Amino acid sequence: MAHPLVEQLRFTRSEWLRGLEGISEEDGAHHVGPMNCISWTVGHLAWQEQRYFLQRAQGVIIFPDLNTVYAYGAPMSTPTLSEAMHLWQAVVQSSALYLDGLTTESLQGDLLLDGKAVGQTVGSAMRRMTYHYWYHIGEIQAVRQILGHAGLPEYVGPIETLAPYRPEP
Repeated sequence: MAHPLVEQLRFTRSEWLRGLEGISEEDGAHHVGPMNCISWTVGHLAWQEQRYFLQRAQGVIIFPDLNTVYAYGAPMSTPTLSEAMHLWQAVVQSSALYLDGLTTESLQGDLLLDGKAVGQTVGSAMRRMTYHYWYHIGEIQAVRQILGHAGLPEYVGPIETLAPYRPEP
């Protein structure tokens, strides 16, 4: 069984996917004012997942472009939703074994960049990642409302059955 913090991240990812259901390529590429489009936001979360759970945790970069196109502060761009989802799914799959192996002890370990601690533990990064998803879930649901989408998911799904509280091992 995965660590409870990993279970919460995975539940959050499932809520993220639930919030993306039914978005067309056209709507995924729509910019509302100065906001990034939904498709860019998908790539942005792939960037952060790769940054934390692949690059800093394991020294692996599978998509170098994530670090330039989708990083915080990157210039506005409009990728296709299918391209961004492909990147996101590949990064999430690539981090699965690493996340499955995390323990309370390893979550307290430092993330590294070029062999040096970045001032963030794996556990803190996981919490930041989870909260970052929730921020963008809300943002995307707001964009979808502006675009006239109906029947959007309600916050929060069945956390009690899919990711209930349980104490750390």
